[in-house]
Amino acid sequence: MARFSVCGGDDGEGPSNNNHQSRKRQRLPSIDENEEDAETSDAGSSGEEDEDETQNQGMRPESEDRGSTSDDSDREVVIEERRFGKFVNSQSSSSSKDSPLSVTLLDPDVLDCPICCEPLKIPIFQCDNGHLACTLCCTKVRNRCPSCTLPIGYVRCRAMEKVIEASRVSCLNAKYGCKESTSYGNRFSHEQVCVFTPCSCPILDCHYTGYYKDLNNHVRAEHKDDLISFVWNTRLTISLDLNKKTTILQEENDGHVIVVQVFRALHAVYVSVSCIAPLTQGVGRLSCRLAKITVDSLLKQGFMVKNIQKVTNEHPEDGFMLIPSYLFSGNDNLNLQIWIGHGRIFVHS
Repeated sequence: MARFSVCGGDDGEGPSNNNHQSRKRQRLPSIDENEEDAETSDAGSSGEEDEDETQNQGMRPESEDRGSTSDDSDREVVIEERRFGKFVNSQSSSSSKDSPLSVTLLDPDVLDCPICCEPLKIPIFQCDNGHLACTLCCTKVRNRCPSCTLPIGYVRCRAMEKVIEASRVSCLNAKYGCKESTSYGNRFSHEQVCVFTPCSCPILDCHYTGYYKDLNNHVRAEHKDDLISFVWNTRLTISLDLNKKTTILQEENDGHVIVVQVFRALHAVYVSVSCIAPLTQGVGRLSCRLAKITVDSLLKQGFMVKNIQKVTNEHPEDGFMLIPSYLFSGNDNLNLQIWIGHGRIFVHS
């Protein structure tokens, strides 16, 4: 089920006329005036009828003796109504006018194009039978409705466009802290760059998943014995176990978690460096430089660090250093010097 909020417009063309009617029912002076007239004409019988009418409308009087005070001002009344299968509480006409209405869709596919199954975006077209299609699909089907073969792509469905335009969906990462709500048709664009995209702990057999900053704190608190600490722009010599394949580093101040992986090939070894972080630009990019130093050779490689959300065993396509096997022949440990810093690749002497 998909949840989205529908906000009423100022021009009176809201989601339905139920909101307008409910706001009218909250005005009480007309009720008081009718009761006062009824009390002067027949104090005995009309009082009981008014009380029954008040109970039928779901309203309770503020005091037992309503005829003793004559206040023409509006009173705040809690009205409980059933809307779209849910109960909505409103305290005054002014507060309920701008409050969003929560709606639950039993079938979220009704907001998707029936042809390509992608979220509908404005403009939306319909045939004479009311079948919908997005702009791209109208071109693909050559302006013939695949459901009834009638022409489609010439008449817009304004009603569905209003529904799509007024729909707001919460980010899928809301449980990790994201508070953004976007239009239904653009939700995927936001989720691809959401800073709260969940990241998984790189430690073996740990199933923690969460916001990357929370993950950094988790790794520092729960796996400090499995880490190698480093400082930005400072040379660090590490010994990589070719059988272990994965080595975890963590920056001492910011807490960024760096994953160094080793992949064996036929006559070489791939060494990749990644950062556990979302792909959004607000996180920033890191650069890395690796160096393999032996008595007879010096091998250096610089590249940008790729942000990943989960450690995998797939061979890297970029962002790695290729080390020939003769540089560590007969040894299961690979000693490397590594520098990691912010921004573009830098040269360290």
